[in-house]
Amino acid sequence: MDSSVFAQFNDTYKPIMDGVGVCAENYARWLTRKHRTTWIVAPKVGGYTDREEFPVLRFPSIPLPSMKPYRIGLPWLDPHVRKNLNETEFSLIHAHCPFVSGRLALGIARSRGVPFVATFHTKYHDDFSHVLRNKRLVARAVRGIVDFYSAADAVWAPNNATALTLRGYGYTGEIEIMPNGTDLVIPDEPTYSKFRRVGAEAIGVDDDVTVFLFVGQHRWEKNVGLIIDALIRLSRTKTRFRMVFAGEGYAADEMRRRCRPIRDHVKFLGVVLDRDVLKSLYARADLFLFPSLYDNAPLVMREAAAYSCPAVLAEGSSAAEGFPDGDAVFLTPNDPDALALRLESLACDPSLRHRVGERAKEVIYLTWETVVDEVSVRYAEIIAARRRAPR
Repeated sequence: MDSSVFAQFNDTYKPIMDGVGVCAENYARWLTRKHRTTWIVAPKVGGYTDREEFPVLRFPSIPLPSMKPYRIGLPWLDPHVRKNLNETEFSLIHAHCPFVSGRLALGIARSRGVPFVATFHTKYHDDFSHVLRNKRLVARAVRGIVDFYSAADAVWAPNNATALTLRGYGYTGEIEIMPNGTDLVIPDEPTYSKFRRVGAEAIGVDDDVTVFLFVGQHRWEKNVGLIIDALIRLSRTKTRFRMVFAGEGYAADEMRRRCRPIRDHVKFLGVVLDRDVLKSLYARADLFLFPSLYDNAPLVMREAAAYSCPAVLAEGSSAAEGFPDGDAVFLTPNDPDALALRLESLACDPSLRHRVGERAKEVIYLTWETVVDEVSVRYAEIIAARRRAPR
């Protein structure tokens, strides 16, 4: 019997969660449950204890101040990490980022002669611009990204728009589309009603208040400034609304300061790790605001869709790929006046919100279990192709 294992490498994992970390987590969970034991290899975060059903190997890390709450890994500082990796029989290694954990994954895969899969998730050029603030250094870093993915046996992206981003960086190899999913289950009516009631109590709103929700890292790259500016304009109308921000990030304090003029309309919850709390927020929210131009295939859209909460997206964004306005999502120009007008209109039209939310549940919702079943098939094909290849 084959005792080898898979491994998912990423630079973020609990308690620091983003969409990429959630992807790696669900790959490990569903592969382990249904196919083969799968490890997570990620930076250590002080004070946090892993309680997963699959192995988690942590390596030392330090904070990355300019990208709070992210950390930079230092795996070479702990010889036990290298020992564990060297003594484990891997059949395939998968990296979800091209930095410290990705380079570690590539090195292990090459030294062990096993297939190496790399998923391109993020617009790294934007991250480099925020941290480096030097065009020449940014260009050099982007070339390093291309070199990394060029070394992989298989390169995946969650949608076509994301693949085009990698192409724009200069990558010329094959890219396979492997979508993201969600771990949330579509609730029955009693469960939905219960969560909606709990969400209303947590937010502190009556039924006639329109609730807007944002879930994600609090970063300017996610266009949260557009949301705030639009809400300030909306507050000058007769619309009764409450905006809920769930998450954390380097821009959180400044976001709170910019929301002072509308403080009675806004609630900041910080990071939400309890999935039942998150379900209650999606259930009570009337609109999910996600006008990010940075995100490629946001998992939170699928989470919101599970609870029939329609998303408001920026026209031309990667997240909006393939969605006409008013079908399963609402689209708005990247302009605060336009967004404010759209929110004012939608706040007065619950039947339209309901119709689009139900459509979102039909066409956007996709479970991680379904995704990972396909991942397992592709892993087997990649392993078989590697074995057939001449050495």
